[in-house]
Amino acid sequence: MYASCFEVTFTVFGAESLKDRRMVVKSVKERCKSRFNISVAECGEDGKWQRASLGFAVAAATQTEAERQTQAVLDFLYDDGRIEIIDVNRL
Repeated sequence: MYASCFEVTFTVFGAESLKDRRMVVKSVKERCKSRFNISVAECGEDGKWQRASLGFAVAAATQTEAERQTQAVLDFLYDDGRIEIIDVNRL
């Protein structure tokens, strides 16, 4: 069993309140969970309405598969027009 963990920090476009940010972050989390069957948790800055961080954990049978799935998640996030990725920290 192999695992890949990473944290993604991003800006939420159009967020004018914490409620707007929470709505987008919750949607991104749920879409990633259902599409890739991975663990996702919100971490980092909680008080800023235009910035958020999500932590991801991927488990796979091989290291190659874990890295492939990690890249697929990152590609999915880069393609989401509601957010702009600022930083990716692979743990």
